[in-house]
Amino acid sequence: MNSKEDIRPISYVKAKAAEILDQVNETGRPVYVTQNGEARAVLLDPDSYEKMKKALGLLKLLAQGERDITEGKVTPQKDFFTGMDRHLEIEND
Repeated sequence: MNSKEDIRPISYVKAKAAEILDQVNETGRPVYVTQNGEARAVLLDPDSYEKMKKALGLLKLLAQGERDITEGKVTPQKDFFTGMDRHLEIEND
């Protein structure tokens, strides 16, 4: 959080929704919405949200890969590419 402008009570957000949306889209910084003094939501611009979703997707893939390695669910590179070559030959015939 860069400034107190990034934290707003829900009453302010309700009253100044258009301004808050402009702020989020212009700065690219999220706005934290509070209710009764506690953080309850975060407003993001669409580009930041999409980037975050893509980053999380990549992290999930990395975690799955690490889990597969730990569990021994791996194929030697040579075997994998030999199998792929065979598979592609069958499809191209």
